[in-house]
Amino acid sequence: MSALIAEDELVHEDDFVWLEDIDTLDYVRQSLDRLPTRRGKPAYHRDGRMVGYALLGSGAKPSRSSGTFRRRVFWLLPHDRDTDPEGLYATGAPAEAVDPRTLAPGSKGCKTERSEGGPPSSAMRELGITLPL
Repeated sequence: MSALIAEDELVHEDDFVWLEDIDTLDYVRQSLDRLPTRRGKPAYHRDGRMVGYALLGSGAKPSRSSGTFRRRVFWLLPHDRDTDPEGLYATGAPAEAVDPRTLAPGSKGCKTERSEGGPPSSAMRELGITLPL
């Protein structure tokens, strides 16, 4: 879950590889997976589809016990809003979901009104702030 990912676990991220256009996605799920390499496309063993993954720099050290690297993987499930807009997540979002526009290497990202599927708040409207559509 996003809330359980600490930013100090992301310090060796160099870049993201997006497999889809994230401008069309209100949210992506993220997890910190144990993977055998710092770079390259990881194997994907969940339902749904992988939409992106992190690349680690050469300073990232493998786990002493497993020899694996902790890397972020971004993914969606078949019942997520992009495929089922009127479904379970018509409003709200999964706990591990964040707005992909708030993601950057080394930063865990956050939820926004867009990712939560809600209308802009009155404060945002008063300030004239709009979210990307």
